[in-house]
Amino acid sequence: MTPKDAQPRPAVTPVGSNPTLLWGMTNEERVRRIAASRDLAFTDQPTGPTILVNLRFAFDPVWIAHLTGRPGTLVSRNGVPALAHVTNAAEREAVLAAMQAQAPVPLDAGMDEIRAEAEEGIFNEALRKREQPFVELLVPEAVPGIERASYTGAYKGVTDLLTKYLWPEWAFALTRIAARLGITPNQVTAAGSVLCIIATIAFWHGWFWTGLATGLVFMVFDTVDGKLARCTITSSKLGNAWDHGVDLVHPPFWWWAWAAGCADYGRPLTDQMFWLVIGTMLFGYVAQRLIEGAFIVRFGMHIHVWERFDSWFRLITARRNPNMVILFFLLLVQRPDWGIIGVAAWTAISLVVHLVRLFQAMWVARHGERITSWLA
Repeated sequence: MTPKDAQPRPAVTPVGSNPTLLWGMTNEERVRRIAASRDLAFTDQPTGPTILVNLRFAFDPVWIAHLTGRPGTLVSRNGVPALAHVTNAAEREAVLAAMQAQAPVPLDAGMDEIRAEAEEGIFNEALRKREQPFVELLVPEAVPGIERASYTGAYKGVTDLLTKYLWPEWAFALTRIAARLGITPNQVTAAGSVLCIIATIAFWHGWFWTGLATGLVFMVFDTVDGKLARCTITSSKLGNAWDHGVDLVHPPFWWWAWAAGCADYGRPLTDQMFWLVIGTMLFGYVAQRLIEGAFIVRFGMHIHVWERFDSWFRLITARRNPNMVILFFLLLVQRPDWGIIGVAAWTAISLVVHLVRLFQAMWVARHGERITSWLA
């Protein structure tokens, strides 16, 4: 077999038609966007290696990536081919006939079959984890369930407790509304950026409840823009850089503004405590990201997917959302100063945990054991 890197990249070809809209667009348009996101040609007239896509089905975009390097492989749902990477005329004719007849591909076609409903799923090489991407018959009554599956699958990693437990339903509803209104992810990011600035100003003046309310909406928008981009297949380099840039830059400004706003609120920090808090948080914020980067460079995966403990700790580690929980509860007892001190302390503790985990992984690897994700 030809080495994977030397294999010709397939085109993507839609088969059939489907008037049912998903995320406000036709299935053919969705497939075209998926192909474009993978730098694959989208054509009705295939001549070489091709991924045939049965438009009767909606599917997780990861299937296109999975099939790109697997010629002679098809993905079926209840026996009917939904996608197939064909390499010659015989395979193409067999798959096309099966898709049009909604029947299985004959065994003598010689193609490998992956059953989408099989419990074992597939292994995602990029994320180092096993998952079961969806493939579902796209009919009007199935749209809500497919959109929810698409939304849930749009975020593949581990996350914090607020994003995972508090506002998935809020963000899902807003994502569906934005998709149907034609609102772009960059427009959501722009609105969120304005709210982020307003929250910073509110914190600086000690208007903590106003800042928390504004910040909460911003944090939900921060989830929506990424979900909207993935669900509607409209990710862009500009949007990605903008979204991640805001995420990376704003937290230290929030903590600084909160610490300064304690004076206007009537709970000022001493000069010594102010600079101890700011120094601890800035150093911890930068150091933790350097540790995460070092883990990725050294082991090829994120530190939070190494062992079950690491994924659990990601729920509460000292990032923006868990830090906001600390600030919220201590503001309830009118002690925003204790809140920011608590965030600084939790930042220091989280830094130590991450540093220990990095050294533990290096120790394990040095003794000949392979570092792999528990999610695999």
